[in-house]
Amino acid sequence: MKLKTIYICESCGHTAPKWLGKCPDCDAWNSFHEDVVAKDPKREHKGVAQSVQPLHQVKESDNRIPTNIGELDRVLGGGIIEGSLVLMSGEPGIGKSTLTLKLCEQIANVKQNVLYVSGEESVQQISLRAKRMGIQKENLGILGENSVENIMETLEAEKPDFVVIDSIQVMNTGASPSLAGSMSQIRACTEIFMTFAKQNNVPILIIGHVNKEGNLAGPKVLEHLVDTVLLIEGDRYQNLRVLRTVKNRYGSTNEIGLFEMTDTGLAEVRSASKLFLEGRKADAFGSAITAVVEGTRPLLLEVQALTSSTPFGYPKRAASGYDVNRLQLLLAVIQKHLRIDMSSHDVYVNVVGGFKVNDRSTDLAVIMAIISSLYKTALPQESLFIGEVGLSGELRSVPHLKKRIQEASKIGFSKIYTPPTKEKVTGLTPVAIEEIGQALKELSLKKSKTAKKSQTTSAHSPS
Repeated sequence: MKLKTIYICESCGHTAPKWLGKCPDCDAWNSFHEDVVAKDPKREHKGVAQSVQPLHQVKESDNRIPTNIGELDRVLGGGIIEGSLVLMSGEPGIGKSTLTLKLCEQIANVKQNVLYVSGEESVQQISLRAKRMGIQKENLGILGENSVENIMETLEAEKPDFVVIDSIQVMNTGASPSLAGSMSQIRACTEIFMTFAKQNNVPILIIGHVNKEGNLAGPKVLEHLVDTVLLIEGDRYQNLRVLRTVKNRYGSTNEIGLFEMTDTGLAEVRSASKLFLEGRKADAFGSAITAVVEGTRPLLLEVQALTSSTPFGYPKRAASGYDVNRLQLLLAVIQKHLRIDMSSHDVYVNVVGGFKVNDRSTDLAVIMAIISSLYKTALPQESLFIGEVGLSGELRSVPHLKKRIQEASKIGFSKIYTPPTKEKVTGLTPVAIEEIGQALKELSLKKSKTAKKSQTTSAHSPS
């Protein structure tokens, strides 16, 4: 068996005989890494005809194993499908192993045998984490091994009902001549685990790492091999963790699960809206409340904005949890249609709680928070702002508006500023807004004396 050196793009899996600075397929820069593959001599393979089954005679099968973790079941679509291959990824220290160990405990309650295979930690380290989390199960086995051949022999002998591989980057097999962690090794190991899962109808969960850009480490083909890809997001220095579905062959990819890191592991967040609004300061200017929908769940979020006069010719725009390009667009709408000069102010936008927002229904809340900060005038405490803002300054309708209004009513909000709608909820008054200038008139937002004075001072200050 001859060996040859190739270069593989870690973003899309494109191969090249020599190193390239830019991938011709996905246009990624500096994504090619050297790898060694086996070059087998050409051999003729004769196939065997297989029986074909008519589609209408195929029996439907949706055997799910409930995890009894509500947020995880929500993301998976009701539980783990038997024989499926699930990939869970996230940054180091984000809580992958903690959540997986909790999952093993819950699966052990309904299945006879669960096996946790770790190639990164020793059996003693995993045992210490389990004791800290209060997990003591007789049918939960632990194996410290990174050789796929040894793992497969163990699986054949133990015949587990659920398997965890932690992590795929440290596994190696003799079927690939390259080093552990290389792209060909990751693919070869994943294919072996996938074959075992499908042939024995045993669900396998694989843990994977992400690179510095936040993408899954390894070739893109790894995501094509597995049935479900889960991603844990969040700041490792904060308690909130968001579990998202990047791919799911057996359910929706729009659902999210919310967890909070505690001393005993990850705990489910029952009331997410109250968590995001907790600690909100009363009568604070530059703050607006909005509602987003993730999957089937409405969430109330606080959007904060800070404007600061700058003597420099190019003002700064920065955002945390919000798209900076969208922020630039909204500032142009403010300057054009509200005739408010933003060219001499730095603008900072933050979504409280570390949550990342991509929903355009937050446009109105962002604009109102910016104007509130600029005018140094607080918005009404019990008001909610929902609506997508167009380039002409008009407000456009958003989907799932009734869910958002109902969630706001539960929390105690009394007034909602939204595009014209027929939706009505008891205890809450919708205020129809057709364009952003009307929102300022409804709220009687005017520049305060302190804001006028500070703007005059900054205008005459030497640059």
